[in-house]
Amino acid sequence: MYIDLIVLIVLILVVVMFFKRFSSFVFFMAIVDILLRILTFIKNNIGLPDVSALIGKYIPESIIGIINKYSSGIVNTILQWAFVVIMIIFLSYIIKIFIHKKKI
Repeated sequence: MYIDLIVLIVLILVVVMFFKRFSSFVFFMAIVDILLRILTFIKNNIGLPDVSALIGKYIPESIIGIINKYSSGIVNTILQWAFVVIMIIFLSYIIKIFIHKKKI
């Protein structure tokens, strides 16, 4: 079904409505992608087949995995590049925070 896509879109809308800043959207996308990648790592490296099957069945590998699952062709390419741009913006935010961090 479209459960993973619907959940992702609803969460994005909630973040955009409550925080109303582009940086919040960027951080949210990065957090979700990192969480999905951690769960994929756990799925691949855990010794429990039931947990691996549960994670594999209900949780996508990453946001790129969701994009690939529900789109194809030029739309897929555009969405993937948009995601890459969002990740580049996230990286610039993280670098800016790291540079401006005060020494303890």
